[in-house]
Amino acid sequence: MSTTQITISLDIPDVRILQTQLTAQGEYVITVESTLTSAACHRCGRLIRKSYGADDWVTVQHLPILGRPVYLRYRPKRYRCDTCEGRPTTTQQLTWHTPNSPQTNAFDTHLLLQLVNATIEDVRLKERLPYDVVLGVIERRIDQQVDWTRYTALGVLGLDEIALKKGHRDFVVIVTAQLPDGHLVILGVLPDREKVTVKRFLTSIPAPLRETIETLCTDMYPGYINAAREVLSHVRIVIDRFHVAEQYRAAADTVRKQELKRLKRELPQADYQQLKGSLWAFRKHQADLSPDEQTVLARLLGYSVELAAAHLLREELTAIFEQVSSLAQAQTELRAWQERVRHSGLTCFDTFLNTLDHWWTEITNYFVHRDSSGFVEGLNNKIKVLKRRCYGLFNLGHLFQRIFLDLEGYRLFA
Repeated sequence: MSTTQITISLDIPDVRILQTQLTAQGEYVITVESTLTSAACHRCGRLIRKSYGADDWVTVQHLPILGRPVYLRYRPKRYRCDTCEGRPTTTQQLTWHTPNSPQTNAFDTHLLLQLVNATIEDVRLKERLPYDVVLGVIERRIDQQVDWTRYTALGVLGLDEIALKKGHRDFVVIVTAQLPDGHLVILGVLPDREKVTVKRFLTSIPAPLRETIETLCTDMYPGYINAAREVLSHVRIVIDRFHVAEQYRAAADTVRKQELKRLKRELPQADYQQLKGSLWAFRKHQADLSPDEQTVLARLLGYSVELAAAHLLREELTAIFEQVSSLAQAQTELRAWQERVRHSGLTCFDTFLNTLDHWWTEITNYFVHRDSSGFVEGLNNKIKVLKRRCYGLFNLGHLFQRIFLDLEGYRLFA
């Protein structure tokens, strides 16, 4: 009877295999020895070569082979420094294992890759590991706050809040950046959205990096904008166009609700039933309407001059944001739109007109480079999925780690 053998590389540098054993539990235990003959003195940093024995045996888990768990055993070598006072000894540090870690660095990386878009519990079950072992990998390898040395330029900053618990107002602020190469990164998770908190974080950005911020995209929350004005005076602040659209579209929708209530009272029931489906027909962009929706919308607007005027003004404003390509032209057309609203006699846009005047510079800054918070909103959806998947994440440091891992995991560990 013949035995077929294969050779599999451990992918570990600077070791010699002394023994390989298959245990009764079906685990490979591989005894190795470092081939390095020196260490850096932990006190003076000099390279030392005078051997001083070895520490106790260490057993660490490595990448599985053919589905079987693999463990590496080795004795860390020790060296003595004759230069330093007291002739201290130093344990040799190996590139493939971090002291006190129960796994090799390669196995840590494997676990981190499995954790991308997954839960600790998922990975624990798949890898047949204790929960604390998987959690420990995150704690060792993923920082709980931003490492500014990773970045040379930030580009566009985004500020937005999320609620840690649905239905509660325990907001935390997610600070992100869209780097000049388009890459999205997480910079911070702030405990609240008070101006002083946001200002403290913006001030913590190293000065050279602050100078690389060109634009800050946010909503109309004064705490964000005022903090940015004080710390990032050179930065163009842009109020996200979709938050702007939310306000003026809601204003027009108020008229729709009022007019439908009136029509329900005044029209025969059969005629009113023909307006079924008018909600989405009214809310959708004109270009996105199906033929049936166009018919329903035309019927609805035919019953109300006021609603038709509100709908037309809403679509005109949307067209300005969609089509105008320069700041000067946009400001001219927005002022003209405001005049048309005032002459229309409609009052539904009054609050929005005041908002537009109050945040005029920040709203019209959109037309400089057409920056928006689209990348922030996309990340917020990802965070909502993350929170559901993990049944809540209330520790801000852990939340930062998991967002970082989901955003950067494939790039760093794949």
